[in-house]
Amino acid sequence: MDIRTGAGAGAARSDILRRIKDALSDVPSDETPDMVPVPRNYLTTTAASQAERCAQFVHRVAEYKAAVHQVPDAELPGAIAMVLAARGVRTLVVPPDLPDGWVPASIRVLRDHGLTNEAIESSDGVLTAAVLAIAQTGTIVLDGGPAQGRRALTLLPDYHLCVIRDDQIVGLVPEAVARLHDAVRTPGHPITWISGPSATSDIELSRVEGVHGPRTLDVLVVTSARP
Repeated sequence: MDIRTGAGAGAARSDILRRIKDALSDVPSDETPDMVPVPRNYLTTTAASQAERCAQFVHRVAEYKAAVHQVPDAELPGAIAMVLAARGVRTLVVPPDLPDGWVPASIRVLRDHGLTNEAIESSDGVLTAAVLAIAQTGTIVLDGGPAQGRRALTLLPDYHLCVIRDDQIVGLVPEAVARLHDAVRTPGHPITWISGPSATSDIELSRVEGVHGPRTLDVLVVTSARP
C-alpha cells in the first residue's frame, strides 16, 4: 500500500486511530489527566549564569546556519540598520507596537494594522522582538506579545530579523514552558517556536529551505549593561 495516495493515507490514519482507541479501551470514562501521576525527574532548571546561557544560545543559533550578533543595548538601532543594509532590505513589515527607534529612516516600514497576506509576503522581510529564547536548543519563542505581532508576520516573509534580550534567555526547555504558562491560557496568543531558518527534507533527504517560514534568519542578542 502506498500511503502517499489519498486512499492509502486515509487507511493509514484509520489504522492509527483504531490502535489508539484499542490502547485506551481500559481507561475509565471519568478519568482525567491529573489523576495519573507522571514522573518528572528530568532537569527543570539550570545553574548556568546569564553569560553562560547567552553564550550557549549564540552557539546553538549559529549551528542552525542563522546569523547571530551580540550588541549592547545602546547600539541596537545601529546594529539593526547594519544588518538590514547587508540583506538589501528596503521594505520591512513590523508589528504595530514595534519601538519607533528600531528601524532606520531609510527603510519603508509597513506597520501591521491589518496588512493583507500579499503585502506581508511581498515585503523584503519582518522585524520582531521575542518573548524568550532557550539556550539548550537555540530556540526563539514568540507568543504574540509586545513587539512580536501576529503569527503570519513571521511565517510569510522570506527574511526574519529577531531581537532578543540576553535576560530573556533561559537555560532549558522546561524553564521556557513554565514561563509560557500564562500565555498559553490567554486567547489570541499562539506560541511560535523558531529553531533556525525554516527547512525540511523529503524522503530522499533533499533539504528545502523556506517551506514553513523564512529561509533566512538573523538574530540580534541585546546585552545589558552590568555593574
